[in-house]
Amino acid sequence: MAQNQLIRMDNVGIVVESLDNAISFFTEIGLKLEGRATVEGEWAGRVTGLGDQRVEIAMMVTPDGHSRLEISQFISPPTISDHRTAPVNSLGYLRVMFTVADIDELVLRLRKHGAQLVGEVMRYEDSYKLCYIRGSEGLLIGLAQQL
Repeated sequence: MAQNQLIRMDNVGIVVESLDNAISFFTEIGLKLEGRATVEGEWAGRVTGLGDQRVEIAMMVTPDGHSRLEISQFISPPTISDHRTAPVNSLGYLRVMFTVADIDELVLRLRKHGAQLVGEVMRYEDSYKLCYIRGSEGLLIGLAQQL
C-alpha cells in the first residue's frame, strides 16, 4: 500500500502590482530569475477558480536552488483585495524569511529600493540577527543572519 508522502515545497506565490519592480527587488536580495511567462486561458482559471484569466508570472530561485518564489501580476481579472498593510500579527500567510550573509549591508541596499524596517534589526542570543522589512510594494520580508 503506497503512502502519500510530501516530496518538497515547490514555491511560495506572491501577487504584485509590478512584476518588473518585484523582480528587481528580489534580485537585490539575491534570488535569480529562473523564468518568466504568461499564463492564460480557461484551464488556468479552472485551477484558481477565477475563470478566464491572464497572469504574468516570474519564477525566482534562491542561490542554492532549493527554494522558489512565484511572483504573479494579474492582468485579468483585476485584483480585488490588498493585504500588504496587514500588521505582523495578522492571520494567514504572512511573510517570506531569507537567511543572508550580512543583514546590515543588505538592509542598506534594500532601502535604495524603498524598503523600510518594520521594527529594528535585533540580535537573538548568539545565534541570529533578525529583522522584518516592508519591501517592494509593501511586501513583508524577514531577514536572518546566522552569527
